[in-house]
Amino acid sequence: MDTTTLAAFLAVDLLLIFTPGADWAYAISAGLRDRSVVPAVAGLVAGYAGYTLLAVAGLVVIVASSGTLLTALTVAGAGYLVWLGWGVLRQPAALAASEAEVGAASGAGASRLRIMLKGAGISGLNPKALLLYFSLFPQFIDPAGGWPVATQTGLFGTLHMTACAVVYLGVGVLARTVLSTRPSAARAVTRASGALMIAIGGFLLLERLVG
Repeated sequence: MDTTTLAAFLAVDLLLIFTPGADWAYAISAGLRDRSVVPAVAGLVAGYAGYTLLAVAGLVVIVASSGTLLTALTVAGAGYLVWLGWGVLRQPAALAASEAEVGAASGAGASRLRIMLKGAGISGLNPKALLLYFSLFPQFIDPAGGWPVATQTGLFGTLHMTACAVVYLGVGVLARTVLSTRPSAARAVTRASGALMIAIGGFLLLERLVG
């Protein structure tokens, strides 16, 4: 596979990643609420890892071509985003020094696991991610190339996950750095993130059920 194809894929992929959405909202929320953004970003990337495995196995095409499965995935993902967004609105972030020191090691571990699972749910239940893998990848895969299709798919998936990790870590850390000394602004941004999750969930639900 030539570097021109890889560069073109990465350019398009980064444009999509830099478009704010549910992943951004969750990364910002984690940056404001949690001691580290790493578990949240790891969860988001884990969700895409699942899609990468499905794409390599060829199952993405089957799911994407099934109206019933895609609708069920959309409804589940939309409901999950609305639920998470409502939870964020009910308890907006308010950073304090004492919050960064709370919790025993076991409790912190359990909390990190929950954060990762939520992140995996956000990216893994987002039907837009499925369509991304289904519509973007084939444009850059060359069936007649020297590399097997599964290998090309795995490479593109790895590039996407790496780019997501870098961008979302940056978003989360930037949110913490800029807003850590501004509690009122932090609460406002967190509420906006929660509202964005609800709006995206509602839009996805309407788009699937009405469209």
